[in-house]
Amino acid sequence: MKKYFIVSLCRNGLLGGGIVVDENKITYKTGKLTIPDKLWNLEMSYADMNGFTVGRLLFLPTVTINMKDSESYKFVVFARKKFIEVLKQADVKYF
Repeated sequence: MKKYFIVSLCRNGLLGGGIVVDENKITYKTGKLTIPDKLWNLEMSYADMNGFTVGRLLFLPTVTINMKDSESYKFVVFARKKFIEVLKQADVKYF
């Protein structure tokens, strides 16, 4: 069960890319070479997630994923309802 979403990571501007969802984790991937290696192929395991929140950045729909290590990642998600359904199916808490 792999699903793909077009997203932009909100970190010093919008960094275009995509999220690949599988049974154990979500992975943000981008082709930008000027960002840190950690963000270039960012893997977030469901077990390491503390929860997520939804919001807006100006008029764009966002989802912020909060990790247990106090790190958070805000994404502009263009199919936000479907992405939220996937997170809820994986038992990630919604705040």
